[in-house]
Order: sequence, then structure tokens, then C-alpha cells
Amino acid sequence: MARRLSPAITFTTGAAIVGLALSACGSNSLSTSTTSNSTSAPAQTADPALVAKLPANIKSAGKIVVGVDTSYPPNEFLNADGKTANGWDIDLFKAVAQKFGVPVEFKTAGFDSIILGVNSGKFDVGVSSFSIKPDREKEANMVSYYNTGTQWIVPKGNPKHVDINNACGLNVGVQKGTVQIDDLAARSKKCVAAGKKPINPIVEELQVKVNADVVSGKADAMAADTPIGLYAVKQTNGAVEALGTSYDATPYGFVVPKAQTEFSQAIADALKSLEASGDYKKVLTTWGVEGGAINKFLVNP
Repeated sequence: MARRLSPAITFTTGAAIVGLALSACGSNSLSTSTTSNSTSAPAQTADPALVAKLPANIKSAGKIVVGVDTSYPPNEFLNADGKTANGWDIDLFKAVAQKFGVPVEFKTAGFDSIILGVNSGKFDVGVSSFSIKPDREKEANMVSYYNTGTQWIVPKGNPKHVDINNACGLNVGVQKGTVQIDDLAARSKKCVAAGKKPINPIVEELQVKVNADVVSGKADAMAADTPIGLYAVKQTNGAVEALGTSYDATPYGFVVPKAQTEFSQAIADALKSLEASGDYKKVLTTWGVEGGAINKFLVNP
């Protein structure tokens, strides 16, 4: 099924950089909360057993406040209005929240500030394509809901002849705070050990800026989560292309405060219910990312 595209990030080859810059500006300028009006999230009926497991602060507020980096299409991004959170990650968590009988208030934040925001009480949950890693599990509970790896993207025709396993001396785009930072560091270390030039990471705060760097030629390649990389290929109408295959698949996790183990398990149970009804797969299929679907939803797997 075709993905729904946001006009704010839809562009032709000639206007690619402009389109991406508009998306980035929209994310930076958002200082108020947003809601999602996505239509691919199947409506859910509240489950009394799950409602009973809502933390007291959420019950009192009557909503789940979610921290999200809205610069990561198609997982999380802003609609053309520059305010409304959209994406399959957004749709999936909306369905989860409906199982608890409460709406979601999405608040845009920098990716590497979200876990801190969850721990400080600024956010109830973090929903932003967080790969589950041991260091993150030490800081918060992570509820698995998807599986993906890293995909490299290069300009059409790969003019710099980028080799994923020998990118020494090249400029490679990556978003700040992502697992790809560690991946590039490890690859660069091997380059230096072999007497070659290190990889030069071009680190951007927003993923849409990373995409733009590849289109403009500022970066020779970029490394990003597979759905993000493949979505960029479609959005540029062939200005960029996938290089090689995805690797190092790991699960994504919703971020929940470490002390809220019962709520974390309740979120996993809500996901199990969505998987059993077929609605979990429906959300992913609507966005064309069903290849990363899982059937076991665990807390700190």
C-alpha cells in the first residue's frame, strides 16, 4: 500500500533541499503541543484492565504526554501545517493510548533530550524510534514494538563510489544521538588502524537536514534507520538511492520511566492486543513499513 506523504516533505529532485529545509524549520519552530489527526490509526476500545494500570499522574491529567522528535519521516514528522504530529510511530502509539482510554499530547523535542524528559517528568512516554540498547535500558524501561537495522543512502549513481565497509576519508551524514553515530565511530576506528583517513561524520540535529546534506552533495552518504533511508529515496524521486542492504537489526522501544514497571508491561499488553486484532499490522502496512513487524512485545528485551 502506498504511503501517505506530507506536502511539507514532498519534493522533486530540483526542490529537494528546499522541501527538507521547510520540514526542519517546522520542527524547530514548534514550541507548543500537537495532536495527531492521522487516519490510519484504527479506532480502539478502552480495555478496563489496562485503564486500571495507568499511573496516577496520567489518570489525573487525563492524557499521556509524549516526547517526540518530529524530524524523522515516515516514523515521526510534522504535517504541512507545521504543527500536527504524523507518521506510523504516531499512529501506532495513538492506538496504544486508546486501549488505556486516554488521548495523547505530542510534544516536539530534540531526539537526545527525550529520555531525559521522560525521567524528569516532562514527558510520560518517549515515542521516537529509539533503538533498544543496554545504556538506554539503564536509564528507562523500553517496550519493544518494531525491528529495524541501518541503511546507507548515497546520491544517485553513487558518484563517490562509496563502499560501506571502506568509507575511509568520506563525509557521512548522521543524526545526533542515534545508533549510527556509534556505528560510524567503529568503522572510522578500523580505517585509522589500517593507516587510512578516518570517516568524517556530518552530524545534524534533525534527520531531514541529514537527508538534505546527501541531496546537496555536502555528504557523500548517510546512515539511518532503514524506514527513514528508504523513505528518503522515494521522496527525492531518484535523487538518492539505497546502498547495499540493511544490517544490525535491533528493536525499537517506547520509553517509559524506570520506576513504572507495571505501566511498561501494560503498554506491552496493549501492543499484544493490537497484534492479535490485526490493527498493529494494519498501521505498519498503511505506511509500507510492515517488514519490521514483530510478534513479541517485551519490556527491556
